[in-house]
Amino acid sequence: MPLRLAIVGRPNVGKSTLFNRLAGKKLAIVDDRPGVTRDRRFGAGRIGDIELELIDTAGFEDVTDESLEARMRAQTELAIDEADVALFVVDSRDGITPMDRVFGEILRRRDKPVLLLANKAEGKRGDDGINDAFSLGLGEPIPISAEHGEGMADLYQAIAPYAVEYEFEDGDAVEKPVQIAIVGRPNAGKSTLVNKLIGEDRLLTGPEAGITRDAIPVDWTWDDRAIRLVDTAGLRRKARVEEKLEKLSGQDSIRAITYAEVVILVMDATHPFEVQDLQIADLVEREGRGLVFCLAKWDLVEDQRETLAMFNEEAARLLPQLRGTPVVALSAETGRGLEKLMPAVFKVHGDWSTKVKTRDLNDWLSMATQRHPPPSVGGRRIKPKYMAQTKARPPTFVLFASRADQLPDHYRRYLINSLRESFDLPGVPMRLTVKSNKNPFAEGEAKSGPTGGFAARAAAKAVGGPTTGMRAKSKAAASAKAKAGAEAKPKRSYVAKPKLVGNPKGRTQKLARPGVKPKRASRTSASSPKTKR
Repeated sequence: MPLRLAIVGRPNVGKSTLFNRLAGKKLAIVDDRPGVTRDRRFGAGRIGDIELELIDTAGFEDVTDESLEARMRAQTELAIDEADVALFVVDSRDGITPMDRVFGEILRRRDKPVLLLANKAEGKRGDDGINDAFSLGLGEPIPISAEHGEGMADLYQAIAPYAVEYEFEDGDAVEKPVQIAIVGRPNAGKSTLVNKLIGEDRLLTGPEAGITRDAIPVDWTWDDRAIRLVDTAGLRRKARVEEKLEKLSGQDSIRAITYAEVVILVMDATHPFEVQDLQIADLVEREGRGLVFCLAKWDLVEDQRETLAMFNEEAARLLPQLRGTPVVALSAETGRGLEKLMPAVFKVHGDWSTKVKTRDLNDWLSMATQRHPPPSVGGRRIKPKYMAQTKARPPTFVLFASRADQLPDHYRRYLINSLRESFDLPGVPMRLTVKSNKNPFAEGEAKSGPTGGFAARAAAKAVGGPTTGMRAKSKAAASAKAKAGAEAKPKRSYVAKPKLVGNPKGRTQKLARPGVKPKRASRTSASSPKTKR
């Protein structure tokens, strides 16, 4: 079982940097400004051969009122209660501050093991702070540098006694959770919705806009299915974003949309379909993710039936590429309408994962083209021939047709809308690619090179064969290949034998004697009639 570590301390001591170091990736937003982290953030990590479950917390503030800092402190105390070991991080360059002493006293009263880490200890500037950390009475401080990775071996030695080995059995296969991202404009009620779904105050909420900064994943189970809800920061228009921290939060939210399977777009029911809402919905469609519209704060709407009908009409007009996307009106504060949200989410997830049989697709293609034939371009009609689905999530189809590059966009939209209607896939983003089959005749002429066209007919005519068609091209290609092989093969050089000069030997010497004739001549003379002497 992974060892659960809670990384705690006052603001701006490097807790999120250590969280990213142990996780092996940049999960938490890091900035020089204090108080960046506000919610508890969970993540999986490793140090050596020890599996870790990490909890990044907000900076500790000594306040107990109803302010945001007090709510952040409550989240930090919950993280300490849930953890196996608390990593108390102090800044070795600043030394021990009064806030560190207050927090150290709180940790001492808790029944939890505490490891004291003196961060930013690279170089000699942190030596005084390391020595000063002994005064907290929490044992020997471990000097580390989360930014540069120094001191990780000493941290491993300190964590190792608390680690428990855990072996997975064959039946312990972990089901992959369904990734659901909750996005929207600031102060739309996203964190309140997540808290209401899981039944606990897991995320910070309040009347202040922009409380959430990181994309916070929350593991949950609904109807025996594993779900990972990702609460994101509010997305504003780029023209209004000026601070670096808000830009990082926006990038984290967009990354959450990219890795999600279904996206819940939360909108304020009193002001739905702002420009930013439309841009977020278009981004979700371009990323190919399933989408559910959520009208939050529904209890503030007076004429609910008329408002819902008007919303559906506006959605069909402003987002025609997402026609049929389910709309759920609810109030996260009172819980009214909340039971309709997850069935709609899993309906979209099922449609998003749909695979259609090739036979059904081609039967549909035949009926769709008969009902509305493709238009003629340049006096020649485009002929759809074959269609198949190449993948799901989102459903992606390929259509083979003649003159595919000239298929108009309006006919492509007609095919996609007809697909949604015929196979009951409302609101699911689809991808349709149109391709043309290769022409073997054009490909043969292109590859024939100088032997094609007039040259091929001339070569065929010279050998007495046909001058047109594939047979002529084949003969011309074979002739060219044989000619190229003959030219590439080196020719043999024949040298004439020198005539014998001087004294001949053997049979040649015998025939060279006077009065001696070759055997053929003697046989010929013997076959002639004998003459009398």
